[in-house]
Amino acid sequence: MYFGAIEASGKKFICGVVNKKGDTVEKIIIPTETPEITMPKVIDFFRNKNIQALGLGCFGPIDLDKTSKTYGYITSTPKLAWKNYNIVGILEENLGVDIYFDTNINMAIIGEMKWGALKNTKNSLYLRIGSGIGGAAVVEGKLLHGKIHSEMGHMFVSRHPRDKFAGNCPFHGGNCLEGMASILAIEKRWNKTVQNLDESHEAWSLEAYYLAHALVNYILIFSPEKIILGGDILSNQHIYPEIRKSVIQLLNGYINLEQLFDNVDEYIISPDLGENSAYLGAVAVCMEKNL
Repeated sequence: MYFGAIEASGKKFICGVVNKKGDTVEKIIIPTETPEITMPKVIDFFRNKNIQALGLGCFGPIDLDKTSKTYGYITSTPKLAWKNYNIVGILEENLGVDIYFDTNINMAIIGEMKWGALKNTKNSLYLRIGSGIGGAAVVEGKLLHGKIHSEMGHMFVSRHPRDKFAGNCPFHGGNCLEGMASILAIEKRWNKTVQNLDESHEAWSLEAYYLAHALVNYILIFSPEKIILGGDILSNQHIYPEIRKSVIQLLNGYINLEQLFDNVDEYIISPDLGENSAYLGAVAVCMEKNL
């Protein structure tokens, strides 16, 4: 018995076939271009692989309401070529299997709870910072869904007094976290790639400022047992201590938790599964539904 799994992000589709033990037997990475270029490659990979079902963690926003006429669609995404694209319908039509569909960040937190850094937690948060920013929360052991899925990356944040950047979000400008703290925002603000910003550059203190402000809000709302910060931006490990320090300063002793204040390195952490968190979360969902 085999299952398929996809993590679809703004940069790439990670596609794999796994056995009933959850072991990957075949895997491929396909660049995210336009649907006309990317999707035939995805479909060709899975065709004739004899998969029983497919888990799909997708960039968004997406429609998760099964009563909606646009269930399974990528909706108002900034990636305009994918706007209002019926990704679930296309996969079902071509592969003829059940599709288990959610945001890639929701799949990532599932993967970390099953096999990674969030084992044995019932309340947790995962924030991923890349070309966009996405967040997922598990509350009392259940993935948080509402009328729509969480859009934590678009939480409104206060502008740093020294920051004159207009913002990079096409919907909210410089008012939301993604508009001010995504990789695209950093690179547009400084006209440099993040790889060309040395550790002493002011970019990193601004980044820690915005991420810490968001995390404090999430902590006060969700009271997570652990927080994962992931995504391409956090490959710059030097930013973690500054984020942790800023979170403690902003909370200012209001929440009296030994884990938070004395062991913050174990509270705000990196993902154990790296860039495979969402892919493995899609695997976990398929296995749960079919075994």
